[in-house]
Formats: sequence, structure tokens, C-alpha cells
Amino acid sequence: MAAVIPDVVQDLAAEGGEVYKQGSLAQLVLRTFTKNKLAVAGVAIVLFMVLFCFVGPLIYHTDQTYTNILNSNDPPSGAHILGTDNNGYDILGRLMAGGQSSIEIGLAVAAVATCFGVVYGAVAGYFGKIVDAIMMRIVDILLAVPIVFLFIFVATTLTPNGTPLWMLIVVLAGLSWLGPARLVRGETLSLRTREYVSAVKVMGGRSRRIVLRHIIPNAIGTIIVNATFQVADAILILAILQFLGFSLPPPTATWGQMLSQGSSFLADGYWWEVYPALVAIILVVVAFNFIGDALRDSFEVRLQER
Repeated sequence: MAAVIPDVVQDLAAEGGEVYKQGSLAQLVLRTFTKNKLAVAGVAIVLFMVLFCFVGPLIYHTDQTYTNILNSNDPPSGAHILGTDNNGYDILGRLMAGGQSSIEIGLAVAAVATCFGVVYGAVAGYFGKIVDAIMMRIVDILLAVPIVFLFIFVATTLTPNGTPLWMLIVVLAGLSWLGPARLVRGETLSLRTREYVSAVKVMGGRSRRIVLRHIIPNAIGTIIVNATFQVADAILILAILQFLGFSLPPPTATWGQMLSQGSSFLADGYWWEVYPALVAIILVVVAFNFIGDALRDSFEVRLQER
């Protein structure tokens, strides 16, 4: 027996040394993330686009408030690097202003949809039984609604003169929270059986504390990964809605709005009114998808141990 104890101590010390070498969970996630070259490129693209949209207007000054019909549909030149649109707005400056709106809306939608979906899914998964059945049937019903029909309904029933920013965020978040709810509900079904949850129950911990302080924090990996995809999805959905006429009031611009307006002039050869916004949307969406894929791998313990 005495010989077994030193062996156990040595094993524990060896395990502790190994954990110390590997570092904390955050270091493991960062190490795995940086090994993914596409993810690093995605981060670089996102940082570049943020600087381009929010710092660029401080360097490249353009008028994005008043139209100038005399300079409408001008091709790229020294005066206008990417040309002008049908209203005379400088395309490069419009791309910066539209990027601000698109990125802000994408982040806001991801935050609102993720927060609501996480709480909804955690409550459904934790309480289970009839509560889970009712809450998830609501999710199934909403998922069964044809998304294109819903887009058309939203675009035709709301104000045709432009939609306020807060309403646009609410509508997009209302279409986006279902995915996080189902993912977190699945995680909760597994987490609620863990020993630490049982220990909190034995000590008299309330359900609200268990959900908010123990279950949701332990599902943070799934939540963060899904949130990155939510940003990309929100930017794409925003572009689709604006093809249906659901947009911010003028002169506010978004990439989707630029793409929608420019597509009317593509047959006339005015390619500069379409491709810059299209490339910007593709770059940002692909970049966030690269980041999401890398984060998913980074939080996957089995991949970290290989």
C-alpha cells in the first residue's frame, strides 16, 4: 500500500506537469487556432475590412449624403477610384459607409440572436419533459416556415421608405435565433447530467443559477463558434432582404443595397456598381466562416489531443 501511494503521487505530478506544459484552455485554443492558416487569413481579412470601413473614411473623404446626378455612372478614374453610382455617390466611399452598416448590423444580429437562442435552448434542455417539448415544438414550427416566403412577407409589410436600424436588427435576429437554440439545447441535455450540476442541486442551488452560472459557461465553445457563423449569415440575409426592397432609409447604405441597386445597371456595362460590393460581401462571409471552422476545431478536445 505504501508503495502504491508514491506511484499515484508521481502519476499525478506527471499529469500536472503535462497540463502545465500545455497551458490553459485559452492557450490551447489559441495554439490550435493559429495552426489553421485559413483562419489566420480570415482574421486578417476581417481586421482589414474593419479598418477599411471605419478608418478609411477619415482618410478618403467623400460626400455620401447629397446626390450628384452630373457625375452619375462615371467609370473608375483618378477622381473616383472605383467610379460612381447612378446617384453620383463615389463607389469607394460608398463601400466604406456601406461596410459600416453591414458589419454593425451583422454583429448586432449575432449578439441578439445568440443571447436569446442560448437562454432559450438552455432553459428547454435543462428542464426537459413538457417544457422542452413545448419550447422545441415552437422552434420546429418556425423552422418549417419557408424562409423565402417569410422574406417576401417582411419586405412587403414593413415601411417602403426605409426600415429603421433597430427594426432591421430585430427582424434579422428573429430569423436567426433558432439555430443557437437547438445547438445549446443539445449541449444542455448532456451538461445537466454532469457531477457539478448534481452537486449544485444538492447544495440548494436554484435552477436560474445552474443555467446561467454552470450550464451556459460550459457550452461557451459551441456558443462562440455559432456566433461567428451568425455574423456571416446575417450579412448574407441582409443582402437578400435588400434585393426584395427591405433596406435602411436613404442615404444610409449597406453592401446588399449597393449590390441590389447596381445590378440594375450591370447590363449597361457599369460593372463597378456591382463587383466591389459583391467582393466585399464574399470576403467577409468567407472570412467569418474560416474563423468559425477553426474555432470549432480549437474547442474540440479530441482534435487538440492529436
